[in-house]
Order: sequence, then C-alpha cells, then structure tokens
Amino acid sequence: MLKNDRFFNVIMIIIQMSMVKISLIISTYNRPSALRLCLASVKRQSRLPDEVIIGDDGSGDETAALIREFQKDFPVPLLHVWQEDKGFRVGKIRNKCIAKAKYDYIVQVDGDMVLHSSFIADHLSCAREGYYIKGGRVNITRMETERLCNREYVPLGFFTWGLTRRENAIHCLFLAKCLAPYRKTRPGLGCNTSFWRKDALQINGYDEYYVGWGGEDYDFSVRLLNVGCKKIALKFAAIGFHLWHEDKYMENREKNFDYYNEKVVQKATWCENGIDQYLKDNNKM
Repeated sequence: MLKNDRFFNVIMIIIQMSMVKISLIISTYNRPSALRLCLASVKRQSRLPDEVIIGDDGSGDETAALIREFQKDFPVPLLHVWQEDKGFRVGKIRNKCIAKAKYDYIVQVDGDMVLHSSFIADHLSCAREGYYIKGGRVNITRMETERLCNREYVPLGFFTWGLTRRENAIHCLFLAKCLAPYRKTRPGLGCNTSFWRKDALQINGYDEYYVGWGGEDYDFSVRLLNVGCKKIALKFAAIGFHLWHEDKYMENREKNFDYYNEKVVQKATWCENGIDQYLKDNNKM
C-alpha cells in the first residue's frame, strides 16, 4: 500500500508540474548581438516558456529595434520592460519584470546566455514547491564569442570550439537530479536561476540598494533560504553558455559585498527597497 501511495504521489507531482506556466526573464544592457543569440536559443526550446520578458537596464535604440524584429514571429508573447540608464541596476529591472510577470514560475537568465535546447524543460522538471534552483554555466572564450556574435545562430554543445568549464556542457538530467542533493555551492547565480513568484514576493524581491556589479543575486538567494526555501543546485542540466565580456561596473563591488555580509549576519528575510513599489501598478500579488 505504501509503495502505491508513493507512486500515486509521484504521478500527481508530474501532472501538477506539467500544468505550471513559466515566465522567462532576460536582463540586458546594450549588447544586442548577444541578446540576438539568447532569443534565438529561446525560440528553439523543447518546452517553450509561456512568456518572455526582456528586462532592459537602459539600452539604446539598437536593442529596441532587435526586440521589435523578434516580436514579429516569436512563438510566445515577448515583452520589453525598459528603464532609464542610471548605472548598473539589474536588481531594479528584475523587480519590475517579476512584478510584470503573469505566471507562477520564474526562470531568470542574463541576455549574454545562450540556452541549451532543454534549458526551460530542465528547470521545470526539477522545480518543486518550497525550492529555488541555481543553475550553472559554460564559459565561452573571447575569440569564440566574437565569432558567434558575427554569424547566424548555431546550437552549442560539449564539442563546441572555445569552451571553458566544458564538463558543464554535458547534458544528463537523470545525473543532475541524482547529484543535486549533495552539491555544495554558493547561494545563487542570477544569470541562471528559477523560483516561484510567490516566494520572491515573500522576501520583497531584489534589494535595490545594490548598484553596480555584485551581491544582489547572493542576497536574493540567502533571503529565500532564510524564509525556509531550499536550494536545488544543478549540474549537467539547465545548461547555459555564457558569452565572454569584459568585467565592468565594479566600482561598488566592495561596498556591495560589505552590505551583503551585514545582511547575512542579520539573517535578513525582507528588503525595504524592493518589488512592492511596482506591484500596485501591475495589480498582481
């Protein structure tokens, strides 16, 4: 009888997860050549997201024109959320996108990530109530990045030229699920993560104190942990290929991580300057 109950529970979880709808959030800033590859990889997903929201941290006309071009024949709604360029404010634009999102499950990437064809399917397959997912990435060298950004989209994989962390390009969902409970990793990675929208609202989203690179994704993930969520750390699934770029916007790095470390000590669960300021405009809690 116990075995039958477990089997029934597994079947019910599979059915419930198959009905979950996904909002994919892609953050970008003035890099249309990378965003073009990212969006092309989204179109080729084995399981499409139900909507895609571009979180634009103040890009110029070239990015807007690219998005309009993709909107003409994109297989799901493709939305463009833009904010004025006042520095690196990725936490702020992500909050605006989460507030705008229609669906219960959020998959979040950066616009310089090229997604494996099973990326969305893998995130959904591993999603569980009360958990968030931290994915990883395969790094692409500068030379290969420049080559890819100047040609039509091609699928990327383990044998692609110019990869570092190549082992992360091995795709095996079964192995990923087996290893996930035992993997010890940093709390979060904003360029490849997923979570329940209601959990993000519970912690008031991203803390907009962070301006410039560093800390906002760790802070977000630690507060999820502090309210009782658990982490699933994936390797060999939900694979993203990260296009090379120079390190920029580092001027507040030390300040950001000092603030982050304070919040860790405080075991913070809520941020004052977060997503709640945008929810009344979108009429969704």
